[in-house]
Amino acid sequence: MKLVSLLSERRILPEMVSETHWDALGELVDHLISIGCVESGRRVDVLAALHAREEQVSTGIGHGVAIPHCYCEWVEEPVVALGRSPGGIDFEACDNAPVHFVILLIVPKNQPHAHLQTLASIAELFSQCEVRRKMTEALTAGDLMRALEKCEEEAA
Repeated sequence: MKLVSLLSERRILPEMVSETHWDALGELVDHLISIGCVESGRRVDVLAALHAREEQVSTGIGHGVAIPHCYCEWVEEPVVALGRSPGGIDFEACDNAPVHFVILLIVPKNQPHAHLQTLASIAELFSQCEVRRKMTEALTAGDLMRALEKCEEEAA
């Protein structure tokens, strides 16, 4: 599944301010709440699920990318947000590099296969230096969305 099919400009934060991965999770979840993609009453549950996953092993996959994710029973379709941190976030990534792109996934508990395919496609896309360069050069949420669309088209 393509990332652009799960995103919209409203779900993109081009200027994250968080410095730690715990704060970054809260920043993205709060953004999803503010635009109506997650109910405010679910905040604690979502953060608890994300924290539990991060405590197993960091989702910082290297090359300045993290893909925090969790399963939630109340989600019927995947909920995705993309955040970019120009200054970088300490995500305890496998390569110890600061994370500049955070792709947050909240997925239905009954769709583990689709979830794994989505994770793999995101990881593969962002493993490409040219994709990260184009996403870094984009200025706004709209620019990021267009850059992502172009990168996914070129990768197809």
